[in-house]
Amino acid sequence: MNQSVNFEVHYKEHLYFAIKAVFSIIMYALIVLGIAIVFTSETISETVPMAEIYLIIIYVVLILIYIFFRFGLLVGYLRGNAVKVSLFQFPDIYEIVEKQSRQLGLSTIPDVYILQYGGFLNAFATRFLGSNYVVLFSEIVESAYEEDKKMLDFIIAHELGHIKRKHLLKKMLLLPSSLIPFLGFAYSRACEYTCDNVGYTLSPEGARNGLVLLASGKRLFKKVNTAEFLKQRETESGFWFWFSEKVASHPHITKRVARFKEVRSEKIKSTRIDESTVADQQISGDHSKYMPR
Repeated sequence: MNQSVNFEVHYKEHLYFAIKAVFSIIMYALIVLGIAIVFTSETISETVPMAEIYLIIIYVVLILIYIFFRFGLLVGYLRGNAVKVSLFQFPDIYEIVEKQSRQLGLSTIPDVYILQYGGFLNAFATRFLGSNYVVLFSEIVESAYEEDKKMLDFIIAHELGHIKRKHLLKKMLLLPSSLIPFLGFAYSRACEYTCDNVGYTLSPEGARNGLVLLASGKRLFKKVNTAEFLKQRETESGFWFWFSEKVASHPHITKRVARFKEVRSEKIKSTRIDESTVADQQISGDHSKYMPR
């Protein structure tokens, strides 16, 4: 599929990815070097019993097996308990996924499932054995059908953004960098900003409601005063406001909504300026500048 849209990758995603990559490469190199030294040095082999070395290796392998089975069980659960979207099952949603996948230039259309999860408002993307999956919680889909279909467009585009940017794969490959406090959370928040940009690029009309929905619920989001909601960034500020975000994988919703409000305001302002310029030109009646020189 050929990519036909451009979106902004948040600058902090590049920054944090570079830090994670450098640290992880160093850690991988040290691990390989350490294993080589242990198995080739007689001195170390005498001071560190081989049984302990093998035990450490077994623990690492068991952790990797646990991670593998955890993702495998998730995919198995989805296949047996969630509703798979297809041409014959929620075809309107499948059409959105197919269209946006094509716009983003994805090589394949990910499998999409609708999952009932106790009323939670959420969606996520995951990956297992080379295949990509998008899960939409049923409450979000119901809200879109009842109130605003554009919200679903935005949310799906956001999740496809994670697939486009290969966020999950990168996080797995750069797992050693999780040893750095707060870095993983910071990278995750930057990735969320990038995917918000993807969602806004493909569905600007659904961005505001799509995010406010997550904050207020499917019954109240249309009644939320966005201006007052955004003021909470100042009125509710303080150490705990700041710290709670630093240990979270997602930025505060107030900040995410504010970014789109600022972008839209700039676009409206730019459009008004352009319209004003055109009107002035029409009033002046001076068309000489269009003549060849």
